Amino acid sequence: MELNVVNIKGEETGKKVELPDSIFAIEPNDHAIYLDVKQYLANQRQGTHKSKERGEITASTRKIKRQKGSGTARAGSLKSPVFRGGGRVFGPQPRDYSFKLNKKVKHLARLSALTYKAQKNAIIIVEDFTFEKPQTKEFITIRKNLGIDGGHSIVVLKERDKNIYLSSRNIQKSEVIIPSDLNTYSIMRTKSLVFTENSVAELNRFFNQKEENNE
Repeated sequence: MELNVVNIKGEETGKKVELPDSIFAIEPNDHAIYLDVKQYLANQRQGTHKSKERGEITASTRKIKRQKGSGTARAGSLKSPVFRGGGRVFGPQPRDYSFKLNKKVKHLARLSALTYKAQKNAIIIVEDFTFEKPQTKEFITIRKNLGIDGGHSIVVLKERDKNIYLSSRNIQKSEVIIPSDLNTYSIMRTKSLVFTENSVAELNRFFNQKEENNE
């Protein structure tokens, strides 16, 4: 799959970049995407929720009323869940929501997500660029020129660039990352994926290395 390269003004440069079929044109696996996104969201959960049971409530332990003769159910403590302010029955307890997912499944999920973006023509290749200093206004202009200011977008650089990152940090629905930071959840939720010209080769190298490690 070939894509035209544009500059930061949104104009075509006449150059083309070949997107590897092994990354952007595989047979997508929806279940792998589901599992990877599920794991990602599960790992974001702190799991610190907690409610008090009757043994943890601070209240009087005296017997509320006599055992028999009241005409109502017996009650031995204000800590009982049936009373307001009492302990909660089977309430949430701290837990770890994370779970294991095989590396090959995660790898397949990312490739499937990138393939879907390629099929939807949601990928843009832009010439490599940099800023001499952080310039949020300039980064906003680039987003407008590329037509990606109307939704969530991810700009993938070959290597980390502090000035570009700082320029994008305060802009909502905008991310600047490197190929190794790409994850299935981010790819699927974004509207536009923008790769700099040299980041495509770096992406190919990264995924080839992943495949070798998974074998």
